[in-house]
Amino acid sequence: MADKRSVRKSIKNIQRVKTWQLFILLILAALISATFLRLNNIEMVERRNAVRISDERGATADLENNLFSLQRHSAAHMNASSGVIYLQHSYNRDTDKAIKDAQRANSQIGANDVLDKADAACKRQYTGNWMAYVQCVASEQAKYPASSNIQKAKFPNSEMYRHEYLSPFWTPDFAGWSLVACVILTIIIIVRIITLVILKLLLRRHYAQI
Repeated sequence: MADKRSVRKSIKNIQRVKTWQLFILLILAALISATFLRLNNIEMVERRNAVRISDERGATADLENNLFSLQRHSAAHMNASSGVIYLQHSYNRDTDKAIKDAQRANSQIGANDVLDKADAACKRQYTGNWMAYVQCVASEQAKYPASSNIQKAKFPNSEMYRHEYLSPFWTPDFAGWSLVACVILTIIIIVRIITLVILKLLLRRHYAQI
């Protein structure tokens, strides 16, 4: 009888907090977690847009600051991965500068004809596609030996203009801790249900033995 009373007492203690109450807490925690995860992503998008705007404007200092701000935010918050960002405008400006520098150097030695022809031909062929244009000019330059007097345009590495910042799997911010609360509540609910089932089975077994 003592074991029977002990089992019933354990069941009553567990049932003091209702399962539906735990489910409500879990839903609230999930909503809070989803809200903060969404806010983390919105802030990332704002910083990514700031990077693109400064890239378009050619504001080098602002671009560096915005890239650092984006990197710091992505590294410190969940759901804040930036995706691939390519600084197309910066790359275009730098490659254009490389061509003009080479043309200026060639004009001083009267060897500007080759680069001018390549520039004109490639622009007609690849208008609006800067990457293809650069590859075309580089291909035309490669036709001439390195020993020639022609100053070849030195194009920048396109990978230097590619940026991507990944967020961690978990971070100790509002989104992270609310997600932990969801996990804990889920575990409590599962353990509670399993414990109640086991205790009720033990109680029925006790009755069967009497």
